[in-house]
Amino acid sequence: MNTRNHFLIFNSSPFLGLWVFIFMCSMSCSNRVEDKYTNTREGLPDQESWKVTITLTDNGTIRSIVRSGHLEKYDEKEFILLDQRVNADFFDEEENHTTNLKSEIAEVEEGNDFMRAMGNVIVVSDSGVTLYTDTLVWDSKEELIYTEDNVMLTTEKGDTLYGIGFESDIAMENWRIIKPSGVTSIKDDEQ
Repeated sequence: MNTRNHFLIFNSSPFLGLWVFIFMCSMSCSNRVEDKYTNTREGLPDQESWKVTITLTDNGTIRSIVRSGHLEKYDEKEFILLDQRVNADFFDEEENHTTNLKSEIAEVEEGNDFMRAMGNVIVVSDSGVTLYTDTLVWDSKEELIYTEDNVMLTTEKGDTLYGIGFESDIAMENWRIIKPSGVTSIKDDEQ
């Protein structure tokens, strides 16, 4: 059968062409074998929330209030992903505000009480010290924040210091840059 005769079949019976088309479409949509993995939740979060506020406590004392635009919680991994505009406030043992942290995302490891902030991390202490870095870890058990990345730190006196690696208490009152570099000014009366 040549191509011309093939088209004549559809032209001779307009409904035959429509029935063939419907039959072909129905065959492509039916008789599908259900893949045993199509209904799995593997890799998906157990809980998901938007515009969340998490209050972290230690024996009933508020230590941190963390806000984010989106949260994914993975129960089996004991892992929380905060992936939209993370904003965290930290408090001392008397629940006095000490520090604010902002980052693009953060990961919370529930099993060991670690929070890892990532992406344009800015930490501002109430004492006037400001830290800029790409990643920062908060160890709530040890009451420490630290990073191995490049840092820029502005002191309460206005000095700007640079370096690689940083560690501090959460209030940023006792901090150190692991490999420091930078420029500072010394007044004549300080010499």
